[in-house]
Amino acid sequence: KSLLASHALLDTQKKGGLAVYIDTENAISKEYLGAIGLDLKQMAYIPLETVEDIFETIDVIIDKVRSSDKDRLVTIVVDSIAGASTKTEMSADFDKDGYATAKALIISKAMRKITNLIGRERICLIITNQLRQKLNAPAFSDPWTTPGGKGIPFHAAVRLRLSSIGATKSKDEGHDQIVGSRVKAKLVKNRVGRYRDWE
Repeated sequence: KSLLASHALLDTQKKGGLAVYIDTENAISKEYLGAIGLDLKQMAYIPLETVEDIFETIDVIIDKVRSSDKDRLVTIVVDSIAGASTKTEMSADFDKDGYATAKALIISKAMRKITNLIGRERICLIITNQLRQKLNAPAFSDPWTTPGGKGIPFHAAVRLRLSSIGATKSKDEGHDQIVGSRVKAKLVKNRVGRYRDWE
């Protein structure tokens, strides 16, 4: 997910646009981003912890960029929404539970507010998430779900589901060495083009 999102930021930079990376997992490697060609000095890297801060920051970025340049390309990556907490959850004790619903409500409200804004201002917003297996899913139904409620899936223009289908290996001194992975991309929602799967 991060690689695909990073290449979207790279393409934005190549066209003179602004690349923004909002990191909630503190897991990104700046050396890795530099290796694929991203100019880190020109990229805005913003580590955040809560969904409230994520959407407030997106709003501020759009306002500042569009006040100075109405036509500049802007791609904002949030990696990932599953790694973000809420302000209430962050201030509570570790043994407290029941914040999943609150997070979903916040995201749903934020998506209602921001969807028209990013469309009107021609902002590319990429949000990565995790797949979780549904408990007691009926037979022949989709066994997968994403954390954070229905707000993002409902408002998204395009949704890709990535899954690993094997490792790419190379012979090194007679031994197999894993040098990459093969990934299947399933298009589960698309409002902007034709439907197909990729490997």
